[in-house]
Amino acid sequence: MNPKVNFFFDKAKQWQEEYEKLRMIALDCGLTEELKWGCPCYVLNKQNIVLIHGFKEYCAFLFFKGALLSDIHGILIQQTENVQSARQIRFANLREIMDLESTLKAYIYEAIEVEKAGLKVELKKTEDFSVPAEFQYKLDHIPALKTAFEALTPGRQRGYLFHFSQPKQSKTREARVEKYIPQILGGKGLDD
Repeated sequence: MNPKVNFFFDKAKQWQEEYEKLRMIALDCGLTEELKWGCPCYVLNKQNIVLIHGFKEYCAFLFFKGALLSDIHGILIQQTENVQSARQIRFANLREIMDLESTLKAYIYEAIEVEKAGLKVELKKTEDFSVPAEFQYKLDHIPALKTAFEALTPGRQRGYLFHFSQPKQSKTREARVEKYIPQILGGKGLDD
């Protein structure tokens, strides 16, 4: 146990027993405990394997390369359609965790083997993301915008494409594009 991680468990108002059980399961698998993103993260040779986190309705194990696990029990959940690599196993109570303990350990051991083998999730490339018509119009009519957008890192480009694509109404997509044109021209990402 890493004393730096204790604050996460001590401050928990919800899921306290569940967190402690998940912690024991992860530590039983020989992983090193670290604090990352304010959550207990279990690593092997500095590579993230699984993280514990909680929400209002559930707490969860998050497997960083969960998309590569075989999931023979069908319990891994992709949080949203845009999450490419990570997968969760969610719990609503301590009993669920206890009932799945051996299965959870098997998933962790499989995740360790995936990491040892150096396997990587094949991530979608920027060109695989659709460009909303409202943004494409601006790219076609403002050469400086197109140049600036293409100069951004692939991750920043994907961030913008995803953000611009989210709204259902064209008017909202248009407003988002307009709002971020100066930021793109300045070479900045969505959250810079």
